[in-house]
Amino acid sequence: MTTKTILVTSDICTAFDPTGVIGSKVLDHGFNDVLRVAIRAHDFSKDRIPGQGFLQIPDAVPFVSAGVGHPTDNPDHFVLREHRGKVSAYLKREYAAPVEGCAAVVYTLEAYLRDPDVTPQEIARVTRISLLDFDNNVTSDDVFVVVAVLAFSGPQSQLSPYRFTANLAGGNKEAQVWTADEIRTKSVAIMEYDNVWTTVADAP
Repeated sequence: MTTKTILVTSDICTAFDPTGVIGSKVLDHGFNDVLRVAIRAHDFSKDRIPGQGFLQIPDAVPFVSAGVGHPTDNPDHFVLREHRGKVSAYLKREYAAPVEGCAAVVYTLEAYLRDPDVTPQEIARVTRISLLDFDNNVTSDDVFVVVAVLAFSGPQSQLSPYRFTANLAGGNKEAQVWTADEIRTKSVAIMEYDNVWTTVADAP
């Protein structure tokens, strides 16, 4: 059996971009080595939705910049950035909080291609990238899609209000099995987190 672990970055994950990142950012290629070890240690068949993994990777802390910081009342500490067709103010990355923990949302290739939020164009792109390695003794079971990187400080990072609502609206299979109590608990946690932390971004 091959021991290769092929990482593909999803089209919504910008954490690996060299510039222009909004939120958590990967600073060093050492991150991928740590992530591959965590992937091989994780049993994706036991995820709540099989194949949709949430991996705690504390050893990756030295390789990332936090996606949040404490908001200030100084306009000079913020930068205007466009995201999802809307211009908003983000805390400059130089004011990001120290990283205290790191996690990653990683899907198996099969689970990613079944996700309702993945577009036909994205399915074609990921499949094409994956096929490039299949001649090198790699199968689809060795391909994993990095959906999100969460570098956080303080309480573990919460979903943004937008992403939480999008998931409830059918954008994620796991949200379909959340109970009413879970939804209420998550809503409170997201509100409390959003009141204390603000997203950071690279300056243009």
